[in-house]
Amino acid sequence: MITFHLARADNGVIGVDGRLPWHLPADLRRFKAQTMGKPMVMGRKTFESFPAPLPGRRHIVLTRDRSWRAQDAEVAHSPAEALALAGGDVAVIGGAEVFALFQAEAVELTEVHCAPAGDAVVPPFEGWRELWREDHAAEDGRPAYSFVRLER
Repeated sequence: MITFHLARADNGVIGVDGRLPWHLPADLRRFKAQTMGKPMVMGRKTFESFPAPLPGRRHIVLTRDRSWRAQDAEVAHSPAEALALAGGDVAVIGGAEVFALFQAEAVELTEVHCAPAGDAVVPPFEGWRELWREDHAAEDGRPAYSFVRLER
């Protein structure tokens, strides 16, 4: 099963200059819990945005650069190759170009209720069925957000 994992602002922004435009500790905890022990497929820029590889997860990096290598990264040059490396259940974690390459069966989404400037944008998930939602109010200067699970 292919599941997208992402946080997306109301205006579609998922990133700016290679980082998240917000800091939501609960979202980071949820992401960790949902991806622990799973192979994660990501683009090179997403992998390089981490200070270090995330523990307890495989990092399958999709890149067009045939010479690119990194410690703790498995390299794939096509979505099919990435899925073959992953095996069964896979977490696709971005960026925007990588999400566009896959057909997911589910989306674990954090809707961040703000509209920041950004350079990475994901369109709305139209035609999906919402199975679950948990809303959280803004606090301590952080925007309100909602945890949502979508399925086709």
